[in-house]
Amino acid sequence: MSWPGTFKMAECGASGSGSSGDSLDKSITLPPDEIFRNLENAKRFAIDIGGSLTKLAYYSTVQHKVAKVRSFDHSGKDTEREHEPPYEISVQEEITARLHFIKFENTYIEACLDFIKDHLVNTETKVIQATGGGAYKFKDLIEEKLRLKVDKEDVMTCLIKGCNFVLKNIPHEAFVYQKDSDPEFRFQTNHPHIFPYLLVNIGSGVSIVKVETEDRFEWVGGSSIGGGTFWGLGALLTKTKKFDELLHLASRGQHSNVDMLVRDVYGGAHQTLGLSGNLIASSFGKSATADQEFSKEDMAKSLLHMISNDIGQLACLHARLHSLDRVYFGGFFIRGHPVTMRTITYSINFFSKGEVQALFLRHEGYLGAIGAFLKGAEQDNPNQYSWGENYAGSSGLMSASPELGPAQRARSGTFDLLEMDRLERPLVNLPLLLDPPSYVPDTVDLTDDALARKYWLTCFEEALDGVVKRAVASQPDSVDAAERAEKFRQKYWNKLQTLRQQPFAYGTLTVRSLLDTREHCLNEFNFPDPYSKVKQRENGVALRCFPGVVRSLDALGWEERQLALVKGLLAGNVFDWGAKAVSEPWLVDSYSEWLQRLKGPPHKCALIFADNSGIDIILGVFPFVRELLLRGTEVILACNSGPALNDVTHSESLIVAERIAGMDPVVHSALREERLLLVQTGSSSPCLDLSRLDKGLAALVRERGADLVVIEGMGRAVHTNYHAALRCESLKLAVIKNAWLAERLGGRLFSVIFKYEVPAE
Repeated sequence: MSWPGTFKMAECGASGSGSSGDSLDKSITLPPDEIFRNLENAKRFAIDIGGSLTKLAYYSTVQHKVAKVRSFDHSGKDTEREHEPPYEISVQEEITARLHFIKFENTYIEACLDFIKDHLVNTETKVIQATGGGAYKFKDLIEEKLRLKVDKEDVMTCLIKGCNFVLKNIPHEAFVYQKDSDPEFRFQTNHPHIFPYLLVNIGSGVSIVKVETEDRFEWVGGSSIGGGTFWGLGALLTKTKKFDELLHLASRGQHSNVDMLVRDVYGGAHQTLGLSGNLIASSFGKSATADQEFSKEDMAKSLLHMISNDIGQLACLHARLHSLDRVYFGGFFIRGHPVTMRTITYSINFFSKGEVQALFLRHEGYLGAIGAFLKGAEQDNPNQYSWGENYAGSSGLMSASPELGPAQRARSGTFDLLEMDRLERPLVNLPLLLDPPSYVPDTVDLTDDALARKYWLTCFEEALDGVVKRAVASQPDSVDAAERAEKFRQKYWNKLQTLRQQPFAYGTLTVRSLLDTREHCLNEFNFPDPYSKVKQRENGVALRCFPGVVRSLDALGWEERQLALVKGLLAGNVFDWGAKAVSEPWLVDSYSEWLQRLKGPPHKCALIFADNSGIDIILGVFPFVRELLLRGTEVILACNSGPALNDVTHSESLIVAERIAGMDPVVHSALREERLLLVQTGSSSPCLDLSRLDKGLAALVRERGADLVVIEGMGRAVHTNYHAALRCESLKLAVIKNAWLAERLGGRLFSVIFKYEVPAE
């Protein structure tokens, strides 16, 4: 079919189709199938139609390639061939669930519905959940175009369901807005207990809702003075009919030309009451007595301050009344506009004396659509799963600088996307975190650290050619591997350029998020495990060395062996057996304290987060595990659920352990007696977020009473978790394989981190 009209997507990383050097305000035309992705597998729809924007949600099943490993079948053979790989690799198709959320102007609704209708194949969907003020207005059009029955859902219920969903599933969803800071956005870490909170929804009026649980909420107040008031009075005062133009006028105005300030009344600050001279004493107070014309800009600014301050004070009073310190703001009035967020933030801070925090949401515009979708999907129990944002298929948070004109910065004429993948396993906090609410996985915030951001973005750009070559080489029999790899390169390159301009686009920018985005982009173009054959080969070589290494270790005296085991762990992490590669002296050295601890009673249970395949896991981690087992310590060995770089996966670790057990009676008996347990982390990242771990792993940690956590590797122990505080003893081990980072930490290339920590009593 010919596509009616032109779809445009602002260059915020939504499609990866833009060129790297374009300005933020330029738009690009996108094929509709890059917006409405995977429609042929769509199963269920929901729609939220506001006054000017439509938010569409749908669920689809996504087929993608997965690299699987399994032991060779040696039945009928006398012995294995000496140089045979330790396992075979096969690529299989798997089906996973994905949620798609698309935001566009109502002017496009008819064309969008036409495209959806023409690309639905054998859909089982008979009903579409609808919410928002426009759901009634467009009901007949939707039913006619999609031939689906429209089932209208309560707006507030949908908003709250959507809010709960994003707060639980999207890290760095909530942010504080600080206009004069660099960056403007300060993201909050995922709070394990999101309830209770206050939701202030600012549409035409204001609704204030106390949310206590997943399904229990109470309307506690509101106001008729909201976004509609600003728009209506603004139109009367300025003759400007468009909301965005009104905000643009406000961004250029000086409210003090119209408002009466404290200094206008008292000649300066009011010392007795502690009121600043710049505080507004009376909104529009000067207009009653001044014999002059006021500019549209000044009147718009005064009006915005008046309404935002009123809303902020009202929200603050309700927060204090209900003893709540978290207030989330959303609704048409917000929409990411900096002037609005700034005035509300100022008002909340002023009236609460800093005790209540104004929080905004990256995906605030989707809350109603998400909630409506969840209402229609309750039989599938979507809340029983964990979900994760797919960075490859999502737009980023755009800068909405008020200095740009509405035509330049507004999202009108653009499409914004959010995609979320259903994760295979529910994710929860590691029970051993000292204080889960204050846990931050990442060591350096690149959003905040401009020098580090510039360095790491350049690093990832320069590494891109190597990643592309690795991806192509991993699929030698594929005729289109080079073409897919080139598409991957373009998409990831565009993401990096977006992040140079808008480091806050996907929340806090970190080395972890850069790595995760790269993995998402690789997966999108069907490169599920570019290192699979490299890992297979290195595991085979290391397994053949294992018996000799164990014999050498067993021949050493006790103290010599402990040092050799630690050096083996560290050296294995730089792909080089033998500790010659590491720099002396060690940059962080708690080894003597660790040795002293080993002279005491054994630990009950050690949780070890493994890093790389090959030498690292087989000649570094397993000898260390073996020593702990000999001391009487149970071991939980946790490996990635899915592939990332050359990290060992859980399925690979099972085969490696099976092969080692065939060579070593200590490991063999520990596996048989379940004193050595191999589990998956629930992660497919080179880094480690201890707040999003497999629920089964967390249960096992509690059940076995783990009292030692070992985190090894640069991604897990330095880029993340370097400052992680635990309730038990911990070892953080790494070799710094990056010269810039080593210098930042005060060391040299291949400096050693050996950090043994004991929690305070």
